Amino acid sequence: MRVEFGVLGPVEAWDHAGDPIALKGPRHRAVLARLIVARRRVVPVGHLVEDLWDDPPPGAVSAVRTFVAALRRALEPRRPPRTPARLLVTQGPGYALRAEPDAVDAWRFEQAVAAAATLPPKDALARLEEALGWWRGPAYAEFTEEPWARAERSRVGELRLHAVERQAEARLALGLAAEAVPDLDAHVAEHPWREDAWRLLALALYRAGRQGDALAVLRRARTLMVEQLGVDPGPPLRRLEADILDQARHLDPASGAAGAAGRVWARAAAAYDRTVASGARARLESTVGLLRNLAVTGGGGLQAAREHRVAAITAAEELEDTELTARVIGAYDVPAIWTRVDDPPQAARVVAAAERALALRPPGAHPAARARLLVTIALESRGTRSPRGPQVARQAEEIARRLDDPALLAFALNGVFMQTFDRTGLAPRRDEIGAELVALSARHGLVTHEVLGHLIRLQARSALGDFPGADGHATAADRLAERDELPLVGVFTQWYRALRLAATGRAPVAVVEAAYRDAAARLDGAGMPGLERGLLPLALLCLRLRHALPVQAAEDTDWGPYEPWARPLALLEQDRPGEAAAALRRLPDPPRDLLSEALWCLAARAAVAVGDRETMERARTGLTPAAAELAGAGSGLLTLGPVSEHLDDLATALRHPR
Repeated sequence: MRVEFGVLGPVEAWDHAGDPIALKGPRHRAVLARLIVARRRVVPVGHLVEDLWDDPPPGAVSAVRTFVAALRRALEPRRPPRTPARLLVTQGPGYALRAEPDAVDAWRFEQAVAAAATLPPKDALARLEEALGWWRGPAYAEFTEEPWARAERSRVGELRLHAVERQAEARLALGLAAEAVPDLDAHVAEHPWREDAWRLLALALYRAGRQGDALAVLRRARTLMVEQLGVDPGPPLRRLEADILDQARHLDPASGAAGAAGRVWARAAAAYDRTVASGARARLESTVGLLRNLAVTGGGGLQAAREHRVAAITAAEELEDTELTARVIGAYDVPAIWTRVDDPPQAARVVAAAERALALRPPGAHPAARARLLVTIALESRGTRSPRGPQVARQAEEIARRLDDPALLAFALNGVFMQTFDRTGLAPRRDEIGAELVALSARHGLVTHEVLGHLIRLQARSALGDFPGADGHATAADRLAERDELPLVGVFTQWYRALRLAATGRAPVAVVEAAYRDAAARLDGAGMPGLERGLLPLALLCLRLRHALPVQAAEDTDWGPYEPWARPLALLEQDRPGEAAAALRRLPDPPRDLLSEALWCLAARAAVAVGDRETMERARTGLTPAAAELAGAGSGLLTLGPVSEHLDDLATALRHPR
């Protein structure tokens, strides 16, 4: 039974039907709240006693155990007698609440605010309004005086204030200045020392046509700060006041650079609609050009681009124009970094269309179009075991080099990269591809492929344990992404920084877990299900295995495509070795992609634990070429440590069978 917890107000719990769960008395609630504050970590019984009583009475430890037993009955009413609790668990010297990341409203709120930062204003506003609606009062409302709750209350409260201000920013970006004023007015009244809130309120008033009120707000802010704090407002407030007095054009988005761009777009689109016939073939090619840009904008753009791309290909085929179809398919040269496609059936349709276009092309047709079709097949068949993929990638590369076409070569190298996974241990080869992509793209102004080259090198240098080198490529990719408005790049660099924490081993596990959860929140709504599904549970599993910690996987954990390799270890954690052994006997080889080394290592660990020699031999064969790499780090996302350590464990187990 799923249980959800609320701490954004009084501490509450609800069952799977949304009905309140009776939590008994205030000390029962205090125990639950204290465990939620710990964020799935163990709280020793002694700490609970100290937190619940200023002067603990005799029998305080027994009382805590009684509170825990009552909470367990309330939270898991259907748990059979004498079976271990799955939610409020005993571990080591104390207790932990193993709630799912989205089962606590405060955790969900944190994820939503982080995700909103990556979204366009309309989507960000919807996400923030929903998240702010989860607040029912002050966080941990009945424990405002408790020292153990103080830091968490302060942190979550500060995050709420930040969300209110980002909500106002989104409204301003959408031209909803008047709607932003009431909430901001209440916000500054309650929190008068937040200068950014005063700035947003004054700007909202100005854009709502209330210039006098905007200046009055800024003067009120100055008076408060001078009289109460003895300081003048900071530079942003002073600049805003001067700009309002000057009626600076940039204060009105309709008259600034963004407004100018919008006007140009509207006029050009209108002219195109007037000039180009609705059924003209040129519209299809123009559409693909738009889709290429849409795919890198983030906020649902990538998913929309994929859907419209298939529709454009279908429309081109219906016109029975082979050359047009080839151009429509091949013009979508959007860089791809992840080796698992987001929509396999859709990818298969694109591959089939590209194969048909190749077969129908007339003799003597220009080879560049052929090369683009070949690259498309190589990219859309990535992660499979089709021998066609590597062949067409090499053919496309040869054509691009012969034609001396930089843009085509960059596209072809992307295809070659995606087909460089026929075995493990190929990070050095991918590093070479990335280096050529960076140099080629920088020379010819191919920004998106230059970013791709840096991300490929980030992955490869991580696999080889060169984190200073990987850091440099992450920084370069972020710099280009900021300059050229490529928000999806930050998804990969944020995951890389979580990997960096995990790989160095210097940060506490809780800090690394939090970094991974923050990175996973950024994937929400990014339009990359092939990357997103199952990735966070896999990363946390690898992290906990590296630190010899319990797996802590819930029965209903969504492992996504990694389930066959994660499940045996989860079963072993639950003391079900027979089922784990049976699962290993059905285990396929990992897909040929960026996580193959990590999945082989998971298989190896489970096989050693149950004495499955056949799987151990398979894993050793699969991993041996990667002996010099860090398992999984070639993904730029996660790691299980040096492959050599896993090979040593396999060698020992095979020499000394159970």
